[in-house]
Amino acid sequence: MAVMRVLVERDHALAAAFDAPSAPCIGGDVGSLLHGGNTGVTVSAINEADLSRVDGVIDFSAPGATMQLLPLAVALGKPLVVGTTGFSLDQRRRFDEAARSIPLLVSPNMSVGVNLLFRLTEMAARVLGEDFDVEVFEAHHRFKKDAPSGTARRLIEVVKGSSGHLAAAGETYDRSGIVGERASNEIGVQVMRGGDIVGEHTVYFVGMGERVELTHRAASRDILARGAVRALEYIAGRKPGLYSMFDVLGI
Repeated sequence: MAVMRVLVERDHALAAAFDAPSAPCIGGDVGSLLHGGNTGVTVSAINEADLSRVDGVIDFSAPGATMQLLPLAVALGKPLVVGTTGFSLDQRRRFDEAARSIPLLVSPNMSVGVNLLFRLTEMAARVLGEDFDVEVFEAHHRFKKDAPSGTARRLIEVVKGSSGHLAAAGETYDRSGIVGERASNEIGVQVMRGGDIVGEHTVYFVGMGERVELTHRAASRDILARGAVRALEYIAGRKPGLYSMFDVLGI
């Protein structure tokens, strides 16, 4: 719903809307989801006929639905923005293949602020180096199915890619009992689930005598929608390739 609101706010028209075949909104007008009048756009299961009418696609769904959508977008040559998380390694390889045919942007988080967090984490990991231990914390609403979040996983990847001594670091997801001293070649990961938390991520760089904390807190899912629409505006009309939010933001 947030994506649809932002599309309208930015003077775009919604040409199709998809949901799971069992969703209660299937067959209804999109306007009912926005508590407005009829739009003439019916919510349907993913299908080629409706997809052929759009100029680009934004996907916030589930990995299985995304994998159903992906080959249709390729076949029809439609730019695709994917904000879904929880993909397997094999599914992520399919993005690489699809990007040979269409402009494709895949990001675990479409927020402008979170993508700045990715960049700041990269800088901190490179500058602070092995004198600082790294821990990642994330919190989301009680209905989120994957853990840790795709954003947290991306933060871990950023740390490993930017801090040489942690390139092959293990990830510690639980500390209980007598676990011994903390190892230098590990990244601690902690997850909280509860209530209606939209999203919170913190990367801790903990040294002897000082600590650096990089935190992003989301108060509304609209930030994800705004980033996703901005991403689609960016890749529309561009040549095939795998793009990132860094490309969109120029950072």
